[in-house]
Amino acid sequence: PAFRLFQRGYLRVYLPALAADWLQGPYLYKLYERYRFLEGQIAILYVCGFASSVVFGAVSSFLIGRLGRKKSCVLFSLTYSVCCLAKLSRDYLALAAGRVLGGLSTALLFTAFEAWYVHEHVERHDFPPEWIALTFSRAAFWNNAVAVGAGGVAELVAEGLGLGPVAPFMVSIPLLALSGFFAVKNWEENYGERRAFGKTCGEGLRRLVGDRRVLLLGAIQALFESVVAIFIFLWTPVLDPHGAPLGVVFSAFMAASALGSSLYRLALSQRFRLQPV
Repeated sequence: PAFRLFQRGYLRVYLPALAADWLQGPYLYKLYERYRFLEGQIAILYVCGFASSVVFGAVSSFLIGRLGRKKSCVLFSLTYSVCCLAKLSRDYLALAAGRVLGGLSTALLFTAFEAWYVHEHVERHDFPPEWIALTFSRAAFWNNAVAVGAGGVAELVAEGLGLGPVAPFMVSIPLLALSGFFAVKNWEENYGERRAFGKTCGEGLRRLVGDRRVLLLGAIQALFESVVAIFIFLWTPVLDPHGAPLGVVFSAFMAASALGSSLYRLALSQRFRLQPV
């Protein structure tokens, strides 16, 4: 019972943050198009977000450990809210700054929350380490469900209610506020190890260069992620001229992603016993 209570406290903060993130997927390109930017200009805005995520992702674990993981989760809520508010502006530089903040927020979303949970699970509550997988498995399930639902909500507020492509970004802000509120109210602060940033980067580079398998894995994943990034940029301008409901299409993508995860777990089950090599 104590573990389930702790798990619910984590998901109460994490799931609204994920929902706010997914809501911004279906209508980003269309919003920039509505502001009459050219495809090349929109591409630069996307690159600003991706580049920002790369830069902040490289230093996020160091910064989160120093600042505090709870504070970093609250910082995520604040920076992502400002990123959403920036979408109200038609100024190109303001939109580019919003994309940079979006990259920072993405780096925090995918590091700070899980780092906070692992430390609390093991160090403060002394739960068995093998139970961590139970929480992350449940979070992955609800992440897929939230992503599918976010596409429907984005379609409803943008097209169904006629509020336009900026509406899903405004709906994200109360969810971010809710996530930050629960973190402030219910979470204890914890910190990472005090290690020199240069030393940490040096160790990482040595491991990357010294182990061919790590280098190959990184190269393969980078190639795959680049394909996904191109797809994310192109699917809206390809389908929108044909009148496709963007939110529904996005939900279908997310449902297919959830199906892929389920098939993977089935392949590894006792029945099929397929293993990645």
